[in-house]
Amino acid sequence: MSNNWWEIHVLCEPILEDLVFWRLDKFGCQGTASERQGESLSMRAYFPQDLARSLDLAALSLWLRQDALAVEMPLPMTQWKLIDEEDWGSTWKKYWQAQEVGDRFLIYPVWLTPPENSDRAIIRIDPGAAFGTGTHPTTQLCLEALEMRVWGEEKEEIAIADIGCGSGILSIGAILIGAKQAYAVDTDAMAIKSTEVNRDLNQIDAQQLIAQKGSIDRILSLAGGQVDGIVCNILAEVIIEMIPQMTEITKPKGWGILSGILLDQAKPIADRLEEEGWIVATLWRQGEWCCFNVRRS
Repeated sequence: MSNNWWEIHVLCEPILEDLVFWRLDKFGCQGTASERQGESLSMRAYFPQDLARSLDLAALSLWLRQDALAVEMPLPMTQWKLIDEEDWGSTWKKYWQAQEVGDRFLIYPVWLTPPENSDRAIIRIDPGAAFGTGTHPTTQLCLEALEMRVWGEEKEEIAIADIGCGSGILSIGAILIGAKQAYAVDTDAMAIKSTEVNRDLNQIDAQQLIAQKGSIDRILSLAGGQVDGIVCNILAEVIIEMIPQMTEITKPKGWGILSGILLDQAKPIADRLEEEGWIVATLWRQGEWCCFNVRRS
């Protein structure tokens, strides 16, 4: 096995982050990190040398450009270089630092020692390759919305469904601030593994956060009935197709937190929610992204 890694560097418009992440994940990258550089977004991904050649990376660069063209956005710039194992470890970790989110959460990468005394719920995260490390606006919006829905008295019995759980950060956050149960599903087996790893890091019982491969149609059987709330941070195109099923799996007085939605995608989703008997309580935004906080009417 090679001890060298490809470091792939993509410079793109921030609005393309989800699309670039999806492409890098499909390519098989084993870890991604992103940070803002002025008005642009700098994304780095890592891939073992023995699993890809320069020709493969050139094809990846072309796919990224085609993806941007398909949504009529400026083309990203892609570069790559070889780094050794030790450099990979230090490069990867320097992009992830502790981060406060909302009023209640503090996200800590697993290699950092969390503070002993904090009035925030500390979420330990091993980023891996799954989406949901707390740096993306959509993840932050969802965590902030969870504070409003879950935190407080007489809410201990809340059970949630986490659709497209990624790293499991939303399920973990919900349980740490008071939810009794979380059912997490994702179509990517790597995401389920990541959720389980992060669940254990946060010392949450496996029966309190159940993660299984699949989609929204798995929730009723996992939960044995309807849930109190849904968190869903995936692509808007997928969310709009799932709205009827969201109604089926949620209690009559249930609620939902939906993100992964760009501002210009908000109206068709709001219209579809209304058709299915949902009320948009609030619409929060961060940059070009928004988060629906909804409830059944």
